[in-house]
Amino acid sequence: MAPIPTPPDDEMMAVHHPDDHDDDRDCHDDHDRSPVPTPVLTSLHTLPTRRYHLTRRGKIAQSTTERYLRDDLGFGTVLVPDGNGGGRGRGGRGRTDATIAGKIVRLVPRTLGEVSSLWELLTRRNDDDGGTVRLAVVDTNILLHHMDVLEYLRDDDDDDDDDNDENENGNDDATNPSKPNPHPRRRHRSIADAIVVPQTALEECRHRSLVMYRRIVDLIRSSGDDATRADDKGRKQKKNGGGSGSERCFIVFADVHHVDTQIFHGWKGESKADEEEGVEDGTTTTTINDENDARLRNVARFYGEALYDYRRRRRTGARNANAEVVFLTDDAQSRRLASSEQPPPDERPGDAADRGGLYYRARSMRDHVSLLQKEDPSLTLLDLVAQFHSAPGPPMSEGIRGKDGGGDDDSGGRAACYPPHLSSQTLSRGLQTNRYYQGIYRSDRDSHTEGYVTIRRGEDRVAVVIRGKADVNRAVDGDIVAIELHSVDLWLGGARNGGDGSDSGGGGGDGDGDEEKERGSRSQTADDRNEGHDRQTKKDDAGIAADTAEPSLRDAENIAEEVAVDDEGEELRRPTAKIVGIIRRNFHKNYCGSICTIAVSAAAPEEDDIAPSETELARPAAAAAFESESKMEGERTTMHPHDVIAAKHEREHPDGVTSTVVFFPIDNRIPPILLRTTQRDRLIGMRILVSMDSWPAESEYPLGHYVKTLGVTGTKETETQVLLQEFRIPCEPFPAKVLACLPPADYKIELEPGRTDLRHLPVLSIDPPGCKDIDDALHCIELPNGNWQVGVHIADVTHYVEAGTAIDLEAANRSTSTYLVNKRLDMLPSLLTTDLCSLKGNVDRFAFSVLWEVTPEAEIVNVDFKKSIIHSIAALTYQQAQALIDKPEKDCKGDIQAGAVKRLAKLARKFRSRRINAGALTLASPEVKFVLDSESLNPTDVQAYTLYEANALVEEFMLLANVTVAKKILRHYPTLSILRRHPAPNRSMFDGLIQKAKTRGISICIDDSKKLADSLDAAAEITSDDPYLNQLLRILSTRCMSPAQYFCSGEYQAKDWHHYGLAAPVYTHFTSPIRRYADVCVHRLLAAAIGVAPLPVFLSSKSYLHDLAANMNRRHRAAQLAGRASVQLHTLIFFAGGDEGEGGGVKEEDAYVLDVETASMSEPSFTVMVPRYGIEGRVRLTKIAINDECLVRDPENHRLGYKDAATGKIMASVSVFDRVRVRIWVRSTRDRKELVVDLLEPKILANPHVKDDDVDTEMGASTVTSSGKKKKKKQRISK
Repeated sequence: MAPIPTPPDDEMMAVHHPDDHDDDRDCHDDHDRSPVPTPVLTSLHTLPTRRYHLTRRGKIAQSTTERYLRDDLGFGTVLVPDGNGGGRGRGGRGRTDATIAGKIVRLVPRTLGEVSSLWELLTRRNDDDGGTVRLAVVDTNILLHHMDVLEYLRDDDDDDDDDNDENENGNDDATNPSKPNPHPRRRHRSIADAIVVPQTALEECRHRSLVMYRRIVDLIRSSGDDATRADDKGRKQKKNGGGSGSERCFIVFADVHHVDTQIFHGWKGESKADEEEGVEDGTTTTTINDENDARLRNVARFYGEALYDYRRRRRTGARNANAEVVFLTDDAQSRRLASSEQPPPDERPGDAADRGGLYYRARSMRDHVSLLQKEDPSLTLLDLVAQFHSAPGPPMSEGIRGKDGGGDDDSGGRAACYPPHLSSQTLSRGLQTNRYYQGIYRSDRDSHTEGYVTIRRGEDRVAVVIRGKADVNRAVDGDIVAIELHSVDLWLGGARNGGDGSDSGGGGGDGDGDEEKERGSRSQTADDRNEGHDRQTKKDDAGIAADTAEPSLRDAENIAEEVAVDDEGEELRRPTAKIVGIIRRNFHKNYCGSICTIAVSAAAPEEDDIAPSETELARPAAAAAFESESKMEGERTTMHPHDVIAAKHEREHPDGVTSTVVFFPIDNRIPPILLRTTQRDRLIGMRILVSMDSWPAESEYPLGHYVKTLGVTGTKETETQVLLQEFRIPCEPFPAKVLACLPPADYKIELEPGRTDLRHLPVLSIDPPGCKDIDDALHCIELPNGNWQVGVHIADVTHYVEAGTAIDLEAANRSTSTYLVNKRLDMLPSLLTTDLCSLKGNVDRFAFSVLWEVTPEAEIVNVDFKKSIIHSIAALTYQQAQALIDKPEKDCKGDIQAGAVKRLAKLARKFRSRRINAGALTLASPEVKFVLDSESLNPTDVQAYTLYEANALVEEFMLLANVTVAKKILRHYPTLSILRRHPAPNRSMFDGLIQKAKTRGISICIDDSKKLADSLDAAAEITSDDPYLNQLLRILSTRCMSPAQYFCSGEYQAKDWHHYGLAAPVYTHFTSPIRRYADVCVHRLLAAAIGVAPLPVFLSSKSYLHDLAANMNRRHRAAQLAGRASVQLHTLIFFAGGDEGEGGGVKEEDAYVLDVETASMSEPSFTVMVPRYGIEGRVRLTKIAINDECLVRDPENHRLGYKDAATGKIMASVSVFDRVRVRIWVRSTRDRKELVVDLLEPKILANPHVKDDDVDTEMGASTVTSSGKKKKKKQRISK
């Protein structure tokens, strides 16, 4: 997210095109110009272009565009570092900065005025005699779909190694032009010696994808230093007897204004066929896309003719006498026209036989890369090429593929798997008439075939449910789509069932099957069952227990999920729809995951038994076997769903080099992706990044290409990279422009005008051991009038982070620091995080202070806010602070620290008591902490967090400061304040927990937070025999609530500002600006409210504040999930044992039952929580068949039992909140490791086939002691 709306990237204008109106006009400041004489123009004129279009009223309107044409633009512009030849001519103008090798480098554009300059640029990157230099001209689709190929640059080490190997083998074939050499001495380092980016392609790319436009601009800038590197490397290699270095070179060509690349009146359009369809002469009869394509071909021809003429003039004396201009395009029609538009054979030069009589060649990116790899087999570039066809086959017809179908061939002739998307014209008309609605498709967290689209309904926003493959219709999370609503009778009745966490695994499912039957619009395929089984498997895997429920749409984004379908407004339903078109794809992200392959020889018939067709190899028998196995009622599927999908879609391609494999993303919102790769065997067992390219209607899954390998699956380093990538956690080093905003190395903190000097106060901080980013500090002193002064001092981050600067934009984008088990990813650079802003002991620091005068009975008299300078006298840990709290009064005389901490503790107890009486909740978390090895940082032990009164002390005053500041900024900015709200939970989210609690005689009331708190307190008495049960109830209650959300006060009514958990009418975040950007914004609001600084302009925009709050919520949630994933990873390492999990291995522990699966014909299982490790997982009773007659299901009491077949007496059972004994271990599968929880006791349920004399047949669990004697464990049974 861009935190502050910024103007267009004007600094690139000097790079990719000159000023449109005046050669002497520049968008940069006067002081940044060099005194350069204005070049003399030999020609400057305009080219008018007239077009006609149909208005909404059916009238024909004419528009005329005039474009300045120039003949002094030469052969394009390259960026070079200032002082390296770039200051001559126009080179001193249009300067821009780039970060190269961690330093800010001033780049200037250099115009290639003569073809000799272009030739020199090409040949200095290839000094080998007899070689061929290549210049590539790219079109828009190349920029949109093949940026990974354009960014490719082989490492120097790889190139040197190849050269050394070749020299050692004595290969001299490269110098013999008559002998083909598969291993030439010159290695390809990129796709061409120079890449021309026409202005037409650049502007089209900017219009269609700002993400890809920024990537190409960054690539052009980063290549600005390549010329210098190439020269340096070349001199070094020549000194050692070698050739010069070859680096990337990008030329930006202003074809829009170049006189030699224009489309003038009389151009015939696309082809002769066009004329037969009524296309007349002149530019007015062609589309803009046609003109752009023709202009790009003219660019390629312009360069081809210029290089050809230049080489003819130089004759045989020229270095690198061979040159090739390549026009790279994935548009097959444009490639055909490129050949037909060049001179016919009788008009071509007689000495052009070496290039087939063509000035340039048009190739698809795949064909071009394939040619490079034939010339240089060591080049590994084919995997990066985007793909647009799902299997080898004949090209798709133009009518289906269209202009941007992308790809050189496609799957024409195969049956469509999905309905076709509507054309843009049809969508446009439908959107205008409200037949269709536009919105962003968001997938459910656990499935890519279920999601929602938010649309406008009057003043409200409504979430429309999209369910099933056919309705999702190839949309991917983040796509902008057009939807068509289903009829009301197909809408879903009522709200979703239960919360995300409170009823985990229980109930009768989400009703998907019934809904599909009602609609009768599609049948369930084997892959549907596979994906459903896969989702359930992932959902049931053991892992770290969740803290809260997923936020609902209404809570997170103020979006309604139900609408009234009757006049009275009593009947509410969730609207459903189908996706009819994709307006804009979201294919610009890389996804983490692994490929899954199958042993085809073991699963498929013998080669002689079945012959593959030309377009698709035979589907392995494993998939069919799985389908037939799945049809057998009551029998469990033994084949992993990934294997089934891989069996169906994996295939070899006729080229004998590539094969299609199935990539499974870690993110469940993304469907499997079909990759075409040359390195299948190398990628097995690796975590890789993949980019999505296309999704043809004939392909069941989207197509993509390999980007890079992260590492071996399961290793700590690799999986840490994966989780950071999965949750989109910014982890790159801070760029140089951000670091340039930091104070100098000799910066000293001194008292400034406008600050209050509080260094005389006994300020101290209380934090966890080892804390380096200390946000807050406290003080408490006695006043002469008998009252106490209490101060909360927060690091003054805004003193160093000015609004709108590069460091502020970076912090706004990151929004929060992310804490993993073994590392911390900071929101701000370490100089601020751990030094200048950290309120360390015994140093001066700038702070923003909130000062209260309170009575000893904690009655607040007044409050004040000050920008201050403080001097902390101590940085205490929680244990040290607790020791001071517990210190006897008689030993505290004269002890300043002890006196302050004791007074703070006394006030905190009173403040806390008032909050609880007002309805604040005391909830719990299953969180644990790891003890890490000092060297390997692998977990050696798992411990529960120990909470002290000192923790509550700090928490109480932070809450008080946040509430006080929220009230202050609201008084001054009632519609612009950044607040934090916690909505009251929906009763449906608590239904599951309420029912389960009743089985233990516990009543839970959620009418308001006070009644819920009282209910949980009352439950403590009922469960006094097992104290953890009450903590478990509090954990589950927390899960029934959505997490708190940031919001702008102007977006919600005052009644919706309430914080349910804290029982506070208003609340904000003020106390942690080092690690939260919301606090930075609140600091600026408070500074403006007290008159010490003006409010930044962007904080006055409600639309900006809305986007800012949404980004902060996303980042905050992602940081939480990444932290949980890191705990999960280290938990796996711990239980894996061996070298990685030092001190771990298989463990046996007590666990508590959270939920029991009692639905008929469901797998016998239940969910447990293991308090010792904070683990939650599903225990499967694998020894009991689904249709076992002795299995007793009791949904009313949430209980599973097993009875004696002869007597009918219950031998053993489990119900919610029972304590059981489990074994925890790690199972390694093909592409991942997973935590498994197995049942040990009750033994009858673990294995009902044990002998009768080994167990106690009385109701309840039984164990056998080491001496062989039976020991009964009575369990509470619901009446």
